[in-house]
Amino acid sequence: MYFTIIARDSTQPGSLEKRLANRDSHLEKIHAMKAEGTIVDGGAMLDDAGNMVGSIVLCEFPDRAGLDAYLAEEVYATQGVWGDIEIVPFRRVAWRS
Repeated sequence: MYFTIIARDSTQPGSLEKRLANRDSHLEKIHAMKAEGTIVDGGAMLDDAGNMVGSIVLCEFPDRAGLDAYLAEEVYATQGVWGDIEIVPFRRVAWRS
């Protein structure tokens, strides 16, 4: 099942510093999951000035429980980088060549 994670960074002071401090660990895990096929695509959400203010991740898990298990270990979630996390199930388009 496909999911979109729309995770807005916490509005608490120091959240950008937490994001930057945990970015390497976050990206290492994301790249490994992309190679496995669990992560489809994603990236940082930006404000009008180009500052990172959240993340959008397109992913595939067998079910919501699988997604929840990932979020329980995702460094941006566990370290308080992400504040508001919205999960949207979606159906992926079968693209024609």
